[in-house]
Amino acid sequence: MCDMPVETIDTVVVGGGQAGIAMSEHLGRANVPHLVLERARIAERWRSERWDSLVTNGPAWHDRFPGAHFPGGPEDFVPKETVADYFVDYAHQIAAPMRCGVEVRKVSKQPGQRGFRVETSHGDYSALNVVAATGPFQKPVVPHLIEAGAPVLQLHSNGYRNPEALPEGAVLVVGAGSSGVQIADELNRAGRKVYLSVGPHDRPPRAYRGRDFVWWLGVLGLWDLATPPEGAEHVTIAVSGAQGGETVDFRRLANEGVTLLGRTVSYADGALGFLDNVAQMVNAGDANYLALLDAADAYVARNGLDLPEEPQARVIRPDPDCLTNPITTLDLAGAGIGSVIWATGYVQDYGWLDVPTFDAAGKPLHRRGVSEEPGIYFLGLPWQSRRGSSFIWGVWHDARHVADQIAIRQAYFDYHASADADAQTSAAAQA
Repeated sequence: MCDMPVETIDTVVVGGGQAGIAMSEHLGRANVPHLVLERARIAERWRSERWDSLVTNGPAWHDRFPGAHFPGGPEDFVPKETVADYFVDYAHQIAAPMRCGVEVRKVSKQPGQRGFRVETSHGDYSALNVVAATGPFQKPVVPHLIEAGAPVLQLHSNGYRNPEALPEGAVLVVGAGSSGVQIADELNRAGRKVYLSVGPHDRPPRAYRGRDFVWWLGVLGLWDLATPPEGAEHVTIAVSGAQGGETVDFRRLANEGVTLLGRTVSYADGALGFLDNVAQMVNAGDANYLALLDAADAYVARNGLDLPEEPQARVIRPDPDCLTNPITTLDLAGAGIGSVIWATGYVQDYGWLDVPTFDAAGKPLHRRGVSEEPGIYFLGLPWQSRRGSSFIWGVWHDARHVADQIAIRQAYFDYHASADADAQTSAAAQA
């Protein structure tokens, strides 16, 4: 059996989600020949790795590419299937050279020459540049606390679909970011008994004084922060576009029947153990919330904006019983818990990228997406260039910078190739 021929291309983009499509747009504008390789369908994670009722956490006027609006109103929070369709349509609009159903298995340096060997499920490629555009949500994190044989269903939030798909009984949701909060709220509204394990989080208002929080982050310059505040590198944001968009309020959830717990830390003999820190976590989230209101009020006063005052936004509900009398041990069978949903985030997985541009923990070494290995680039990383880098609009702007760097680097090689050709022509003419 003969080996398949190796296809040569200037740049290979790995990943056909929002990062890969944004990258393709800017490479196309820079006239850089490229291919986008996607192991499944365009924006597949939006379709098959999110729950049924998911909508965007930001309004349609904000969470989009500059070149196309979402259908519907600008204040809408867009359903996940519409988001996936949007990226499919956008890829067609820019004529992105997509190849779907192609899994990239290994990228390695070609010895003694420029470029890389890209090994895939459908043949190999030779590329001068490779852009890892696989985004921040690569490998689900499930803590190894509850053994696999325990009589309870365990799944990561990316495997949750709807309340009806879960076994009967109460549900423990671990994680207080956007996914955990929204799933816990949905389950509670569906009549399930819900326990929610709360960790460190930021809790912005959904809207304040007539403006969505994404607007406030923009005018206050907070989207453009280059690095996370010290100690907040792994703090999640509890924000939701569900129910038409509403402020996440853990005290409200408790008053509606959700039992709040501290951080999940142990499991033994059928019982989970929790830190006695749930009140501390909720109070810290409240402080973050009030700090943003303070910053917004100061901005309004300093700039003389005519925005309505909203004193009721500062009202903090009384402590529910689960804060004043925290539960530190929970017997799963005794509590009737049939499911545990780990809304515990993701880690990056670049096992396929066999080049020396990672630190000891496996995180990419880069500057604004330009790696320490010439010709290797990253896109869609959290805080790649700023706070907004992993968001739909933020990745588009980062892609423009990465495409510029690819074109600039190539221009140096093109210059010397042209100069060498001119020298050879001149020498031939003088001979």
